[in-house]
Amino acid sequence: MNMKSVSYILGWVLNIEAALMSLPLITSLIYNEGEGWAFAIVMAICALIGFLLTHKRPNNPNFRAREGFVATALSWIIMSFFGCLPFYFTGEIPRFIDALFETVSGFTTTGASILSDVESMSHCCMLWRCFTHWIGGMGVLVFLLAVLPMVGGTNMHLMKAESPGPVVGKLVPKVRYTARILYMLYVVLTILEFLLLMLGGMIPFEAICTAFGTAGTGGFGFRNDSFASFSGYIQWVVAIFMIIFGVNFNVYFLVFMKKFKQALRCEEMRWYLGIIAVASLLICANAYDAALTLEHNLRTSVFQVATIITTTGFATANFDVWPAFSRTLIVLLMFIGACAGSTGGGLKISRWVMSGKAMASYVGSFLHPRGVRKVRFEDKDVEDSTLHAIFVYFMGVFFIFTVSMLILALENMDLTSTFTAVAATFNNIGPGLNLVGPTCNFGFLSDLSKSVLIFDMLAGRLEVFPMLMLLYPPLWKEAYREHQRKQRRRDAMKR
Repeated sequence: MNMKSVSYILGWVLNIEAALMSLPLITSLIYNEGEGWAFAIVMAICALIGFLLTHKRPNNPNFRAREGFVATALSWIIMSFFGCLPFYFTGEIPRFIDALFETVSGFTTTGASILSDVESMSHCCMLWRCFTHWIGGMGVLVFLLAVLPMVGGTNMHLMKAESPGPVVGKLVPKVRYTARILYMLYVVLTILEFLLLMLGGMIPFEAICTAFGTAGTGGFGFRNDSFASFSGYIQWVVAIFMIIFGVNFNVYFLVFMKKFKQALRCEEMRWYLGIIAVASLLICANAYDAALTLEHNLRTSVFQVATIITTTGFATANFDVWPAFSRTLIVLLMFIGACAGSTGGGLKISRWVMSGKAMASYVGSFLHPRGVRKVRFEDKDVEDSTLHAIFVYFMGVFFIFTVSMLILALENMDLTSTFTAVAATFNNIGPGLNLVGPTCNFGFLSDLSKSVLIFDMLAGRLEVFPMLMLLYPPLWKEAYREHQRKQRRRDAMKR
């Protein structure tokens, strides 16, 4: 285990977090709020530790996939730990476990909250809370790769560990330039939504918080009713941009390169938009309110389908009171998720499509045992290693989901609340049903349950394996043996 390179990356993550905290600090100065001191202190702590870890670059910066997974998991844990300190120090979230839950929910773009009155927060803490969505949406390590020159295989291992989806590739030959392109597209789309929201009458602070939450498909609101009190125009803009940020960013790169035909041939995007259209029409018909206009009913159904399938978590209606068919469809959308390579969470449409095709191929093999049947996706043959990775991923999800549900069952909640609490956090969605529905929060849960859901949010955002790697004993045994071997070599050289 190359711990020096891992420490070097963790140091840069802290340096970046210190720099990003300047935004809420500036906000506190603009609004003349005393809570800014907490951000200044945490910035200083992060910068100091970051400097100590990065002042000397490791002699051997290259490392393997396991170091990439460990560095990614530890980066998100450390980033969440320091990110929650301003909430805790200011007393706006007085319990540490609650502050950590809120921050992890922010960075993982989950949007599940323990707060019952978000409107009472200071502007600087509110902005940091929404800004964590934007930071976590594209990934802090992708940002790190965009600004920090690194050599060897480090770059791709980090991007694969943090990026959502079964397959991660480079848009251009160098990973660093790929990261820059992704962030450029991310920033441009965020600014575009911000401007459109301003045109709809939103004040700048609300517009930037909304843009951060939508871009990261996070879902933290700054009003207690989320988006129910905003105009139809605002709701349509947010719904459309949630859908936009749920598309694989490779599509936008193809559009940027004027390869429009290739962009339109994206199979996953067609499935994604088709599911949204069908689900919206079904819910609109099933949960139709005759007291409201057709446009209002359609807007509500599109907004809720978009916010669930992209795992954003905003709300314009209490879907917990909808008919059983609509609520069941909402739960199914929780597990489908958005496209791979997007800021959305869930299990990803590409995995479901490839799994369905693999199942059809397997059934077809009984009819034609000697036939050679290949699973094709995006006009390419899917390698057996990819299908195997998808199968292992689903098994990991099932294992974590089952254990989490058993622990949460100790709360003696009803089955729907227990099931959707785990589903909403693991899939990085936010609201569930019943006791954790869109008009409720997670604050009533015990510290044990919150800790389990914190793990679930991180595991869901990082695609399971980086978090499981931290809990894999053979990894640390091997790391200890390597450390002993290096120590013996150093001792032999001294002699």
